[in-house]
Amino acid sequence: MEERFFASFIHCYFIAFGVIIGGSIIGSIGEFATGNAPLTSIGRLAKNLRIWAIVAAIGGTFDAIANFEKGLLDGSPLDFFKQAMLIVSAMGGVKTAIVLLEWLIQEDIT
Repeated sequence: MEERFFASFIHCYFIAFGVIIGGSIIGSIGEFATGNAPLTSIGRLAKNLRIWAIVAAIGGTFDAIANFEKGLLDGSPLDFFKQAMLIVSAMGGVKTAIVLLEWLIQEDIT
């Protein structure tokens, strides 16, 4: 990890948040253009984008697996902890975005 940890932590949160908000709202414009209900599609798209937002926020799955391997097998628990915290940060961004969208569309996204 070249960046400082706390900067990466904040970046992961907001990247995941942005992927959910942006992907859901922009995707619903396409649903509206094709004659479907845009508010319902926001919830569906947010649900489908959850895992992709986390993967995008941590920078891809291969780097995360390599850092987990380095932390577990090479005896560097600090790298393992940092990578786990980045994933938790991304999950927090996803949850915050979904709660905000639930408030916006007045539906439950599960």
